[in-house]
Amino acid sequence: MVKNLTAILLIVLCTFTNLAISKPQFIPTKAFASKPDVSKILLSPDGKHIAMLLKAEQGDVKATVLQSVNLQNFESSFLTYAENKKYVMTDIAWLDNENIIVDVKYPASRRGTPVDEYRVVKINIFEKKLKSVIPKSTLSRLDYVPNVLSNVLSIVPEDPNYIIMQISGHMHTGEPSVVQIPLTDKARTRFLERAETNIFHWKLDQQRNVRIGIYRDKTHYKILERKNKDEEFRTLWKFEAFSAETVWPLGFDLDPNILYVQALHKGKDAIYKVDLTDKDLKLNLVYAKEDYDVSGYLTRSNKTGEVIGAGGYIWDKARVRFEKAIDKALPDNDNYLVSFSQDENKYITLSTSDTEAGVYLVGDRKAKTMDIVAYRYSDLKPELMAAKEKISYKARDGLTIEGYLTLPQASSGKNLPTLIFPHGGPISYDNDGFDYWTQFFANRGYAVLQMNFRGSAGYGFQFMQQGLRAWGQAMQDDVEDGTKWIIEQGVANPDKVCIVGASYGGYAALMGTVKTPDLYKCAVSFAGVSDIEALVKAHRNFVNYEIVKKQIGDDYSKLWEHSPLKHAEKIKVPVLLIHGTKDRVVRVDQSEDMFDELDDLDKDVEYIELDGGDHYLSNADHRLTTFKAMEKFLAKQLL
Repeated sequence: MVKNLTAILLIVLCTFTNLAISKPQFIPTKAFASKPDVSKILLSPDGKHIAMLLKAEQGDVKATVLQSVNLQNFESSFLTYAENKKYVMTDIAWLDNENIIVDVKYPASRRGTPVDEYRVVKINIFEKKLKSVIPKSTLSRLDYVPNVLSNVLSIVPEDPNYIIMQISGHMHTGEPSVVQIPLTDKARTRFLERAETNIFHWKLDQQRNVRIGIYRDKTHYKILERKNKDEEFRTLWKFEAFSAETVWPLGFDLDPNILYVQALHKGKDAIYKVDLTDKDLKLNLVYAKEDYDVSGYLTRSNKTGEVIGAGGYIWDKARVRFEKAIDKALPDNDNYLVSFSQDENKYITLSTSDTEAGVYLVGDRKAKTMDIVAYRYSDLKPELMAAKEKISYKARDGLTIEGYLTLPQASSGKNLPTLIFPHGGPISYDNDGFDYWTQFFANRGYAVLQMNFRGSAGYGFQFMQQGLRAWGQAMQDDVEDGTKWIIEQGVANPDKVCIVGASYGGYAALMGTVKTPDLYKCAVSFAGVSDIEALVKAHRNFVNYEIVKKQIGDDYSKLWEHSPLKHAEKIKVPVLLIHGTKDRVVRVDQSEDMFDELDDLDKDVEYIELDGGDHYLSNADHRLTTFKAMEKFLAKQLL
């Protein structure tokens, strides 16, 4: 357990909690718009090295760098980099004590359909040679090369000869096989499970046997299971997409008969476990919350592989004591144990809050020390950030909507220029954590209101259901009601309110100016949807087409009716549109078409196209361009 910290840590913690600011300090736009200084840090299994994804800039070159650091002598080694123009490194993991695997994404097109290609490569921290994980001999056994070649099901640090992956390529409808991939000449490619019709995902138990197949036919799901290859699959549960009967398998305990699942409890997602030898398959409740969903993830012991927690709830007493010690040492922050060595002596903690962008610390349990190793955004000092306040208001039909209000530092909290900032998804949510967009807006003097409108995740089955096939309807009304509420509270100056959003939030921004043309003074849409009908139809060549139709809708006349593009003539306020040309989530023509229509109608519209940009502002230059454009546009309209 942690008993003492280094002097530098104590100084920093005092800075977190005690420093008062008499007046707000302007922070350069680049500080907010930059990529994180460090976006991921992981310990090697033996705890001797860390792998880091960090930002690097040299002249005009801005890149994400993979670096390793020897924790014994603190020597760092440059391994590889990506400029985030075409290739983006999205994730890393340790294969063993010397090798790291890197997930890579890049845009492409297949048969005229824009797609993202995903690959996985490995690099040795000593030899520093980059190599594809999947050998050509494996690819030659496929009927075609799929766009996703990065789905790793199991890494076995104690056996560096192979990993297990899920790979499509034998059935042209996209179903995957489970393949043992050789990493050395000592291993060979083995197909552990051949692709089967409609099974789109497989799960292994901790003995690395293929145990679960998730079957989908249009919108109908079945969870299939078998003990071994000698048995036929049996159906554990079957249900329709977005139904109350959903039971999602999360993973196995050390006991291969104990499966953890996520299912509803009193209308909220909860964690259960089930003994697969029980003929009744009774679901035994593990963890539930009264008012909110429980996220479906498991916490395992690195030492044993035993499941010791689920959904954020830990039942292992030793881990509970350890986490309490971390929280005592790092008060007033949310602290997450993000990586352990195999023996669990060394660990990495991410300490963060609404005003703290994130500090990574490396700890040693035997030495009882914990030292800062990196900051996520070193230029965003916590004492200069604005605090979030949890709020709630009533929608017009009486439904309670929760959200967060961020006020500029040292403001009166009244009669402020205000941004309404609905989240993307829309089955997503805003929380009380650090948000660099919100902090940027607050630093520029705006109050920011974020709301979890109906259809958002986290609030239970019925709340989520109200967002299905509801774009531009009650979901939009919730945003409007939040805007009117913050005006009634006296926080917002009614003559200085703009609506800003990205992805679905960009749609909500545009639709807000259509449905309530006199409520907002301007709108900003980054990668936003303007034509819902086109959005749904764009999925026709993908296997999730029926799911998309069930979520968003398949009445195309109704979808068009709730599309901002159809009602462009109703928009009376200035609009800023920003979109990347290689966006594979919301295609760039959504903003191009909206700009053309508004421009033809002589509306006040500006369009910025990010050449090669994706949906996530992965490129640093694109991020800076976007933030500068928003800053200039909002200042012109509101300040």
